[in-house]
Amino acid sequence: MQRLYDFLRRHPTWVDSFWAVFLFGISVVGETARQEARGTDSPAVVVPIFLLLGLVIALRRRMPEKMLLLAVVLGVAQLALNVETTAADFGFLVIAYTVAATGARWASRLALAVGLCAAPLAQLRWWNEDTSTLGNLAQMIFLTVPFVLAWVLGDSIRTRRAYFAQLEERAARLEKEREAQAKVAVAAERARIARELHDVVAHNVSVMVVQADGAAYVLDAAPDQAKKALETISSTGRQALAEMRRLLGVLRTGEHQEGGEYVPQPDVEQIDDLVEQCRGSGLPVDFKIEGTPRPLPSGVELTAYRIVQEALTNTRKHGGPNTGASVRLVYFDDGLGLLVEDDGKGAPHELYEEGGADGAGHGLIGMRERVGMVGGTLDAGPRPGGGFRISALLPLKPAH
Repeated sequence: MQRLYDFLRRHPTWVDSFWAVFLFGISVVGETARQEARGTDSPAVVVPIFLLLGLVIALRRRMPEKMLLLAVVLGVAQLALNVETTAADFGFLVIAYTVAATGARWASRLALAVGLCAAPLAQLRWWNEDTSTLGNLAQMIFLTVPFVLAWVLGDSIRTRRAYFAQLEERAARLEKEREAQAKVAVAAERARIARELHDVVAHNVSVMVVQADGAAYVLDAAPDQAKKALETISSTGRQALAEMRRLLGVLRTGEHQEGGEYVPQPDVEQIDDLVEQCRGSGLPVDFKIEGTPRPLPSGVELTAYRIVQEALTNTRKHGGPNTGASVRLVYFDDGLGLLVEDDGKGAPHELYEEGGADGAGHGLIGMRERVGMVGGTLDAGPRPGGGFRISALLPLKPAH
């Protein structure tokens, strides 16, 4: 049945043609029976009129305006040639509905006007002498109602289709705008990350310069100190190169010309100060460090600090009253784990996507960009029983 239904939907003209043939057959049989009852012959134009009314139904979807004009001509011909109404005249209702639903506006108005005039003209043309004037008028009104209902139904279908088309267009436009805003957010966040990493790379290069000057100074007097300085230069240089590879991945032409002063960026040790600041603002935060703390790449420390800052700020903004939070830093052999949770009512996932801690980070978009810069992974979502959880794993070595 489903295949048959799909086939009929793909071939609506075939469906209309079937009904056209059906109405033609009923009309011919009905006209023959009526003429036999009267003992007269049908006019010669009866069959052509029935055929053309069937054509109106068969082609109503393909050319509604032309079929409406043909129906008007056939109606006038019926009045002029004294061809009384039969089942084939149902085509007038069908074409009135069709042009009201899909035809041009002028055709829709013409269909309404013709529909209002059709029944009175037919009643006047074939006045029933056996019925009183009041009865004929009642019959005239009764026959006008189907034309009006057919037109009203078609016009309501047109309005509904236009409404849904407008909704689809608006949804498509909003989707494009959302994608554009997401791209702008990613670009802005990458630009800010690039500015922050500038300080990281500059610091590493400065360390290398200082160590190189010291090694050159003590090269002859203290070879061991010079060797240690060269080892520091080597490790610092590798770290700087890794940071620069990430930096070049987000830099865009002209971003280095943006205004603003460069300032030293926070690291993991300053997370404790951040937690104390949140506690001072009224947000209880449980902060624990697991594992053995050790020096981390500057980019990893900066990313960890920003993620904790973003998560705690969103907890204050969206967690609601009497909300508590917890921060866990876990030092693994090959990475740093972060877990930030709160027990508040939690923010919708979309809010994290749309607004960040400082109005420019764009929530999870910014977090993902930061974690992706150091080759890590991020998982964020509601907690069972309420609240929100953000967990991240930041590797100590960048992924290749």
